[in-house]
Amino acid sequence: MRYTLKDYQADAVREVLANLAEARELFHNPRLRKTSQFALTATTGAGKTVMAAAAIEALFFGDDEFDFPADETAVVLWFSDDPNLNEQTRFRLMAASDQLTHSRLRTIAHPFSEEKLAPGRVYFLNTGKLTRSSLLTRGHDGEDDKDEDEARLPELRASARPDLQGYTIWDTIANTIADPNRTLYLVLDEAHRGFGTRASSDKPTIVRRLVNGHADVPAIPVVWGISATVARFEEAMKDAHVATSRRELDKVLVDPVLVQASGLLKDTIVLDIPAETGVFDTVLLTRATRKIRQSTADWAEYAATQGGETGEGSGTGPVVPLMVLQVPNTPDPDTIARALDVVFAEWPALTGDAVAHVLGDHTTATYGPYSVRYVSPERVQDDTSVRVLIAKDGISTGWDCPRAEVLMSFRPAKDATHITQLLGRMVRTPLAMRIPGNDALNSVECILPFFDRKTAATVVQILTGALDDFPDGGGGRRVLIDPQTMTPNSAIEEAVWDALEALPSQSLPRRTAKPVKRLTALAHALAQDGLRPDAGADAHQELHAVLDGCAARYATELADAVKEIWTVHGESVTGSAGQELTYERFAETADDRSIRDAFRQAGRVLSPDLAGTYADRLAGPDDENTDDDGLRDAYVKVAALALVPEVREDLDTAAAKLAAKWFDQYRVAFKDLTDERQAVYNDIKAMSAHPQRMALTRPKNTLVETAYPPASEGAEPVKMPTRDRHLLSNEDGLYPVGELNDLETRVLDKEMKRARALAWYRNPARSSQDSLGIAYKDASDEWRTMRPDFVFFDRAGSGGNVRVSIVDPHGHHLSDALPKLRGLAAFAAEYGNEFHRIEAISVTDGQSRVLDLKDETVRNAVATAKDARALYDSQKAGNY
Repeated sequence: MRYTLKDYQADAVREVLANLAEARELFHNPRLRKTSQFALTATTGAGKTVMAAAAIEALFFGDDEFDFPADETAVVLWFSDDPNLNEQTRFRLMAASDQLTHSRLRTIAHPFSEEKLAPGRVYFLNTGKLTRSSLLTRGHDGEDDKDEDEARLPELRASARPDLQGYTIWDTIANTIADPNRTLYLVLDEAHRGFGTRASSDKPTIVRRLVNGHADVPAIPVVWGISATVARFEEAMKDAHVATSRRELDKVLVDPVLVQASGLLKDTIVLDIPAETGVFDTVLLTRATRKIRQSTADWAEYAATQGGETGEGSGTGPVVPLMVLQVPNTPDPDTIARALDVVFAEWPALTGDAVAHVLGDHTTATYGPYSVRYVSPERVQDDTSVRVLIAKDGISTGWDCPRAEVLMSFRPAKDATHITQLLGRMVRTPLAMRIPGNDALNSVECILPFFDRKTAATVVQILTGALDDFPDGGGGRRVLIDPQTMTPNSAIEEAVWDALEALPSQSLPRRTAKPVKRLTALAHALAQDGLRPDAGADAHQELHAVLDGCAARYATELADAVKEIWTVHGESVTGSAGQELTYERFAETADDRSIRDAFRQAGRVLSPDLAGTYADRLAGPDDENTDDDGLRDAYVKVAALALVPEVREDLDTAAAKLAAKWFDQYRVAFKDLTDERQAVYNDIKAMSAHPQRMALTRPKNTLVETAYPPASEGAEPVKMPTRDRHLLSNEDGLYPVGELNDLETRVLDKEMKRARALAWYRNPARSSQDSLGIAYKDASDEWRTMRPDFVFFDRAGSGGNVRVSIVDPHGHHLSDALPKLRGLAAFAAEYGNEFHRIEAISVTDGQSRVLDLKDETVRNAVATAKDARALYDSQKAGNY
């Protein structure tokens, strides 16, 4: 893979591969011969195509990380209703995988005529190619495809094979399924458009005939659906009347919270609407133009702080943001002309060529004095000369444009779904990462001149996933209406900021962590950044020494394993009519192929790179005058070491120890790298089965709402109350606290009234590097991250150091109360010495109660407790 998978992507790929392996066994096992289906579902922006690329690559070539052997029988048929979407997918698969090359990804089109589909290939097919009028299907004798006249008079059939074509596409599919040395996996791609929304009237029928089989065409062995929701996939299967006899395998569900936490999607969507009744489209368009200009300046400033580099290790220049003008389905040319007048008036430096459209006529459009060129949707992201784009709703199937930062919609309120569909294509982060501590660059703006707060609420519900019909929201994304930007509070002394940046935060542990792979990734990164040019060789030298020690320490076990590698066991079965079968075991000496296979298996345990370099070291330098016995013996020894369980444990321990040493050694050097390279090291550090200490980033700005919604239609918004001494504030040094509940407000006021209180920080609830996170296990034993509500700063006596406290008001009645208390207790046990106080607060019987988690006896009580309320009611807690 060209991309490093996010943790949630790797987990999903692992589950997909498990399903594909099970599906293959179900179909080829002569006692079963069952067809099957399953769905991979993930929200927009999760990287479904990247996950599919990783799964297909592993299916074709095997993968050591997923411990998945290659399926030499695999053929993938990728099916959607749109040839353009297929073409986009084909290019995205090639972009994601270095092994899925052009020759392995074939689009099926006339005059395609092959007896069978070839293993190790992905074939792209769309609905139109399977209609009765398609040249690919003519001549197919599908009984349920004939009309009455054709059945009575075959000579009238219009489906004679063109150009004496040897095989119809249906013949090819049938022959592929019938071949025992092939396994046909059908990918139903409806991630961008539901199969249940009849894109063509024939579609459900075609899907039914394809999936269930018809006439002499068997049912597809394995169906893998890719969709935004499970319900949408199941509805598509129901509409197509897919046979109920098909085995349904485990669904692969991607948690939207993890997608949002990954940094691939914008954290915040800002909605700007009129505050009063009237026509304000030109006023708000001026505001939108001002925002895109500001966004341009912000990205240029950010690129300057990164040394001009915003790409993977190369100076690609700053992100060039784009403004989208969304017009109604039948736009008025004069209205568009007036809109462009406003844009050019506010942005005099904008050139005429910077405006383009993606409307359906595909030609240059004239709006008053403006000639606006057409640009194809897939070119918009890369054509940075386009700064203003005129569009309708979804622009095109599968389209996305991460550099689109501002949406100005001229759609009326009744078109809320059209607005959110387009906005959903603008939520990907331009650099595929979260910009540390910068809320402004992690947001996208939507200007709605024809909405009010009531109608805008529908947009908010859709974008936050509150409406079941629109699944692409949620996951912790914020949608704010008319927020203000808070910046660093000038009243806060530098010592407070230093204390914040010194605090520990924790990563979310990985479900399947491989210390050797983690060390290899760290070595590669250190070498790439010039911090340790020979890191790879240094790491392998250290691990070779570990393997040498293991060979001596476990000599007896190793000798037994060597014998096992050299011996191939089998069984002879004999018998005759009327007599019972007899079984006799035999053993043969392994040949070179068996040894190579055992060596490949060792690579999955030790890592392919380490297995290769250690085998080379054991074999010694190449010598053309000697035979291959030295290399063969080396392969056997490496394979045998991998069979000794203790070797893997010792190797993992050593790899984790060396990685920890290097992370400590280069901790300061990492801070001099760009944000993008620092994110690489953060990701590598998090590749552990245990929570890792992560650094906090100083926040540069945050977006917050400053007013409550009006109590009634026509009423004015009510300003939220504010408090001073927050790390980020408005120009007056104040921060709005209207979103705090009653307990949180009382805790805040009490803490800031303490004599030595200096400042406070409302810890962001989202996953970001300026948010203090604490790992904990939920009731299902899955790792999660909690983010305590408050961080307080005070001074230890007159002229003393700045001290930091975590205070977390959290209701004991909530289902996650006890698991979070345990996570907070474990955090206090490890890092308590770095904090003045670590406290959890809840209210029981009208009294605020506090648990001091720096107290070991309190932590012990938390560890054994069955109920959170009982803890707060016990003598381990005190009155707050």
